[in-house]
Amino acid sequence: MPELPEVETVRRGLEQVMRGRIIQNAEIRGSGLRWPFPDNLKEQLTGSRVDNIDRLGKYLLFGLSTGTTLISHLGMSGRFAVHSARSPEPEGPVGGIGCGKHDHVLIRMCDGTAIIYNDPRRFGMMDLVATAEVGSHRSLAILGPEPLGNAFSESNLQRRLGTKSTPIKSALLDQRVVAGLGNIYVCEALWCSGISPFRPARSVVDDERSVLVSSIRKVLRDAIDAGGSTLRDHRQVGGELGYFQHRFNVYGRKGHPCPRKACNGTVSRAVQAGRSTFHCECCQL
Repeated sequence: MPELPEVETVRRGLEQVMRGRIIQNAEIRGSGLRWPFPDNLKEQLTGSRVDNIDRLGKYLLFGLSTGTTLISHLGMSGRFAVHSARSPEPEGPVGGIGCGKHDHVLIRMCDGTAIIYNDPRRFGMMDLVATAEVGSHRSLAILGPEPLGNAFSESNLQRRLGTKSTPIKSALLDQRVVAGLGNIYVCEALWCSGISPFRPARSVVDDERSVLVSSIRKVLRDAIDAGGSTLRDHRQVGGELGYFQHRFNVYGRKGHPCPRKACNGTVSRAVQAGRSTFHCECCQL
C-alpha cells in the first residue's frame, strides 16, 4: 500500500498540472471503488477549478472552487497518471486517453492535460464533501497528527502512546496515533532510532521519543526526496519509479549486515500482526 511519501510524491506531481486550472470534463467508469462513487461526481467535477491539492496522512484532498473537496485514497494499487496534451493518444474515451481496463476516473483539464486514476484491485476510494466538513469526514476525523506537521511532537506522541502495552511498531501503524505511517517507514524509523519494534509502546521514554520523532521525520523527508519507494505498484504521476527502496537500511534486507557503524549484527525478519518486521537484534534495544 502506498504510504505517506508515495502519496506526497503523487500530490506534488498532480499539483503541477491541476492547481489553478479548470476541469474541462470528467468521465467516471463503473459504480465505484471500495465505496460507491458520489452521486453526480462527473457533473460536480466538470467546470470546477482546482484551487489546491493537499494531503492528510495517506489521503489526497482536491479543494475545488465550488466549495467542495474531492477526497481520494490510493488503496493498495491505485495510482494517478498524467498525460500531457502533447502526448500521442491512442483511440479511446476522453480524447483517446484512459482506455485501460482498470482506468476508473478520467479528468481532462482545460489545457488538454489528462489525469487518469487506475486501480486494478479497486481498494482505493473517492468521496466529495463540502470543504467546511472535511475534518469531520468518517475517514479523516479519526486520524492522528500529520508527522511532518507542527502538531507531531514528543509531547503529542507521549499522550497518544500513553500506557499502551501494544508493541511500539503496532502503535505507530495505528493511524489514530500518527497519520500516514506504514510498514516500510516504521521499520526504517525504528532502526534509525535504535528502538526494538517489539517493545511496549509505554516503555519508550522521553529521550527515545525525541529521537523517534526526529527519525520519523527524517525517513519520510528522505523518501519523499527520492520519489517514494517502488516495490510493486507505485509510480510517480509521470510514470517514473521511486528510488528510496535502494536506500533501505533494514526493510527487505533479511540476512544482510546491519549498516549501523560499529554494529556487528544482522538484519532479521519477524512477523507482527501479519506484517513483516525487519530489524537488528543487536542495536535495536
